[in-house]
Amino acid sequence: SPRNTSAPTSASVTETRTLTEALVGADVFLGLSAAGSLTPEMVKDMAPAPIIFAMANPEPEIRPELAMAARPDAIVATGRSDYPNQVNNVLGFPFIFRGALDVRATGINDAMKIAAANAIAELARERVPEEVAAAYGVSHSFGPAYIIPAPFDPRLMEVVPVAVAKAAMASGVATKPILDIEAYRHSLRARLNPTTSVLSMAYEGARAHPKRVIFAEGEEEVVLRAAIAFKEGGYGTPVLVGRDDVPDRLRALGVTDPESFELHNSRVSPLVPRMVDFLYSRLQRRGYLRRDCERMVNQDRNIFGALLLQLGEGDAMITGITRTYGETMRQIYRVIDPAAGKTPFGIHLLVGQSHTVFIADTTVNERPTAEQLADFAEQTAAVARRMGHEPRVAFLSYSNFGNPKGEWLDNIRDAVTVLDGRKVGFEYEGEMAPDVALNPKQLANYPFARLSGPANVLIMPGLQSA
Repeated sequence: SPRNTSAPTSASVTETRTLTEALVGADVFLGLSAAGSLTPEMVKDMAPAPIIFAMANPEPEIRPELAMAARPDAIVATGRSDYPNQVNNVLGFPFIFRGALDVRATGINDAMKIAAANAIAELARERVPEEVAAAYGVSHSFGPAYIIPAPFDPRLMEVVPVAVAKAAMASGVATKPILDIEAYRHSLRARLNPTTSVLSMAYEGARAHPKRVIFAEGEEEVVLRAAIAFKEGGYGTPVLVGRDDVPDRLRALGVTDPESFELHNSRVSPLVPRMVDFLYSRLQRRGYLRRDCERMVNQDRNIFGALLLQLGEGDAMITGITRTYGETMRQIYRVIDPAAGKTPFGIHLLVGQSHTVFIADTTVNERPTAEQLADFAEQTAAVARRMGHEPRVAFLSYSNFGNPKGEWLDNIRDAVTVLDGRKVGFEYEGEMAPDVALNPKQLANYPFARLSGPANVLIMPGLQSA
């Protein structure tokens, strides 16, 4: 009977009767059929830059290597994890449901599905975070081999539910609209990563007061990725230390405007004479000749980076990827002295699902004095407070208030006495073992202790304890 051309149809009217005929000049092949149903000869007849979605599982309609051999300009996706561009339900379903549930949607409509698809597509165009690149062992950037985000990209949890929720509200199926989308986005991020809520205040503060940060090891990929994230996050201006091929390295990581990154090369920098003069003035009576200083400026990126900082070319410096902590500190000390009356020390932050702990000193001082321990406690408490935590400081030891006795206990007790004299505005106590400091039931055995709850700032008695 004659075709009813007025009836809705999703198929095109065509005289072709075979797949081979239909693929001549075709732009897209979407297969949900059987292995081997698409041949290299068919692919050769497709339009320029053909898009091939071979979705048959476990064996696709054509293997990507065969399709690419026939048409090197093809863009190929399959459902398999051992090939690029894996199409996987995990990219969509969990996050569509999340967004729908969070607005109590009465159903999942086309607008929500389209919003999810668009969000996933846009995410593929963004720079891939370091943890994803490390997990997959390859540096992804948008192109024929990366048109879809990796299935376990953590950013999906943040991006797709938001898009779905907004579409549900716009299309009228949301019964519990979300009033603050940015707060919702933050909550999604925090569900996946507990460090998000802890670091959010630091991120917001950095954006509000952007700084120039010197990345001394600016040729290392992990450092370049950090510099890119720093710049794109709006935290400030990255200042890279490296050779002239750094722009090429940035391009390889997907940066389209590497010239926007400030680069300092010690081999050609006009600042080198000033740097050598400054360094020689500091080291000439410590056994160093001028040529020694010239060599350090030209060859040691930590010294060069510290000199950039000293000369006002940056506000802070990031380093420590390629050298040990102690070696790095010794190099920096050749250029920069600690602030008067201050002792440098390190803080580590441990973030759990329900508890955050600040630990000091973890990096620098082998056996600090009582005054230094008190300083570490006071400064670490200030860091904790700036990050939204009311500090409760415990001076750690193997002993709980004198049991058992030992040689080092006086040092810790004296630190507590020092804080008593300073009349600081936070809780502190010591000496105590870690289980007492962190476990309320153990702490209850010492009713005289001045902590109202588990400690969130732990001060180590010495570097060997950290």
